[in-house]
Amino acid sequence: MNFTQWNRAYFAILKAGATSFRVALDTASADLWLLSTQCTTDVCKAVPRYPLQYQSGTFVTVNNNSTAFSVSYSDGTTAEGFVAKETVQLANLTVSNQVLGLMTSSNVTLTDDISGVFGLGFPRLSSVSNTVTNSTPFFVQLAQQGVLDYPVFGLSLTRNDTGSLSIGAIDSSVVTNVTNIGWHEVVEFAPIGTENNVSSYLQWAIPLDGFAVNGSSLTPSPTYPNITNNASLAMFDVGNNGIYGPYQDVSRLFAAISGSRLVDTNLGLWAIPCDTLVPISFTFGEQNLTLQPTDYLIGPASDNPNLCLSWPGATSPSSDGIDWQMGVPFLRTVYAAFSYGINTKEPPMIGFYPLKNATNGTESAASISSFLSSASATVATALPNSLLSTPTYTTPPYTFNTSISAPTGGIVSTELANSTYSPIFAQFATNISAIPTIAPTDTLETYIITDTSGVVTTITSTASVTSVTLGVPPGWTSGVASLHAPLSRTRLLCFLLPVALLYISDHLFS
Repeated sequence: MNFTQWNRAYFAILKAGATSFRVALDTASADLWLLSTQCTTDVCKAVPRYPLQYQSGTFVTVNNNSTAFSVSYSDGTTAEGFVAKETVQLANLTVSNQVLGLMTSSNVTLTDDISGVFGLGFPRLSSVSNTVTNSTPFFVQLAQQGVLDYPVFGLSLTRNDTGSLSIGAIDSSVVTNVTNIGWHEVVEFAPIGTENNVSSYLQWAIPLDGFAVNGSSLTPSPTYPNITNNASLAMFDVGNNGIYGPYQDVSRLFAAISGSRLVDTNLGLWAIPCDTLVPISFTFGEQNLTLQPTDYLIGPASDNPNLCLSWPGATSPSSDGIDWQMGVPFLRTVYAAFSYGINTKEPPMIGFYPLKNATNGTESAASISSFLSSASATVATALPNSLLSTPTYTTPPYTFNTSISAPTGGIVSTELANSTYSPIFAQFATNISAIPTIAPTDTLETYIITDTSGVVTTITSTASVTSVTLGVPPGWTSGVASLHAPLSRTRLLCFLLPVALLYISDHLFS
C-alpha cells in the first residue's frame, strides 16, 4: 500500500544568521535542526542548506563542532550532524546563541525547499539539552525570558494548504470569541528509571475521556489503566499527518461504522464505504469535538474506489502510555492554542476552538462526493481478498518510574514560563478574556479616488511584498538559491506567521 502521497508538513520561514529557511513545524519535538552544506547526499542537495562555508558572523561553535546530534523517525530515516549556536529570527522575535543541530548526513526526504524541523515541544524532549548546557529551545527561551505578551502559541491549519502560527497571542481572525475556547490541563510524566525523583511535562498530551460514532458513545480502553488512573492519553502533534489510536479502541470505533473492514494490519488501516455519512467525535473533559467524513476520510482505494481509507489508524501499545496521536486531520477542525504554563503559578494547557458547529448535523452525500472528487487522487492499494483479523499485541513494560506520581495539571517550579507573568488560567485567577490576541496584517491595499467632477472610484490591489531567498545569505552568490515571498507578519512581543502545507514522504514527524 503506497501511502506517500498523503504525507504532508506545515512549515514556517525563519532566519539562521542572515540566511532564510523553511522549517517544518513539530509539536512532538523540541529541537531546531537544519541540513548543512556538509551534507552532500541527493536528498540534502535537493533543498536549501545552511552554508557553513559562508562563515556567518553570528555562528558560534560548540566544542569545536564535535558534539554529535542525531534524529530518527518512525519510517526508519535518520539525520546526523553536530550542535552549534546561531542567531535565530522568527518574524520579529530573535534569540541570539540559539542552539541547533546542523546535519552533515541524512536520508530524510525533505521536499518543497523545507530544510529542517522546528520543534515546539517541552524542553524535556530536547536531545540537545541532554548534551549541551544552556541549550533551551527557541520558544521556551522566549517564555522564560518573559518577552512575549503571554507564553502561548496557536495553530490554525486549513484544508486549502495554508494556516497561521501565532506566538504570544491568539489569532483573532480565526478565534472571534476567546471565551469559547475549551481549555484542558496537560499531563505530567514521571522520570525514566533513576533519572530524578520529580515528574515533569514532556508531551502536549491530555486525557481523552471518550469517543463516539454517530452519537453512540464508547469508553477508551487505556493501555496502562492502573498507572494512568484509568485515563487514556492523547497527544497533539502538527508534525503527524494522521490520527492514530490503540487497536483496542480503533477496532471498536470501526465496528460501529457499517461496511468497514481492516485492510492493512501493518499500517493499522481500515476501509469504509466512501458514502459514509456518520460523524466521529472525541471528548476531552466537557468538550466534544466532531469530525465529519471529509475530515477523517483519506481517499478512495485505487482497486475499489467505492471504499475509502479512513482515519484513525491503529497502533500497537506504546510504552509511554500515550494511546492516541491527534495529528493534522484533527487539528484542521479546531484552532489549537498551546499555553506553556508559568513556574509556580499555572500548568500548561491546550485550548480548542471548534471551527465547525457540531449541532449542524451530518454532512450531505453530495458534499462528501464533491470533496473526494476535488482530491482527485486514489490511494494505491491492494485490498485483501478476505477479512483480516484484528492483531493482538503483548503490552511492553511501562517506560516511566511508577513509584513517582505524575498528575494532570500539576504546578511545577522550573522549565515553564517566567513567574513574572500573571496567570490567566490558574485556580482563583481565571480570566480567559485577558489572553492576548493578534490580527493578521491586511494583504490588500484599498485606494479611494475622487476626480475633479466628484466621481468616486475605489481601487483594490495586492500589497507589495519583498522576495526572500532561501539558503543563501544576502549578497552571497555561492550555492543554489530558491526565491520565495516572505511569510512573516509582525507585532511587538507576539506575531502571527502564515504557514503553508506541503507534501513530504513517509510519516516523517509522527
